[in-house]
Amino acid sequence: MIWQISNPWWIFIILGIFAGTSSGLLGIGGGVIMVPVLALLCCFGQKNAQGTALAVMVPMTLLGAWRYWQNPQVEMNAAVIILVVCGALVGTLIGTELASRLPSSTLRKIFALVMLIVAVKMFFSSPTPKNNHPDHNISDQQQKLSENNTDVTP
Repeated sequence: MIWQISNPWWIFIILGIFAGTSSGLLGIGGGVIMVPVLALLCCFGQKNAQGTALAVMVPMTLLGAWRYWQNPQVEMNAAVIILVVCGALVGTLIGTELASRLPSSTLRKIFALVMLIVAVKMFFSSPTPKNNHPDHNISDQQQKLSENNTDVTP
C-alpha cells in the first residue's frame, strides 16, 4: 500500500501534522489545508484531493471535537451539534453529487473563490462575536431584573 503512492510517504505525514494542528487550533476541519496541498503540491486531481480530505477529516475531527468537549472553558450545545449534523449530512449528499457532475477545473475555481471570500470576510470582520445566543439573552434579562429588584409577573 505505501509503495503505491506517488510522493514520498513523509510528505503525507507532515501534511497530516499540519492539517491536524490547524484543525485543532483553528477549527477549520483540515480540508482548507489538505485540498490545496494535495491538488497543487502532490498532483492529485481536484476530486481526489477533496475525497481524500473528507476521508481524513473523520477521525481528525472526532478527536478534536472530543478534546474540545472535555475542555471546561468551552461550551458546546448538543442540540445545536445534532441539528447542524443533520443538515450537514444532507448537504454532504448534495455536495458530493454536484461535485461528481462538475468538471474538476470548475470545482477548483469554486473552492478557491470560497476560500478567498471567507478569508476576506474574516480579515475585515469584527474580532468580538455578537452575543445573540438566546440563553445569554435570558440570563442577561434575569440579571438586569435582579439588579433592579423588580418582580415581573405575567
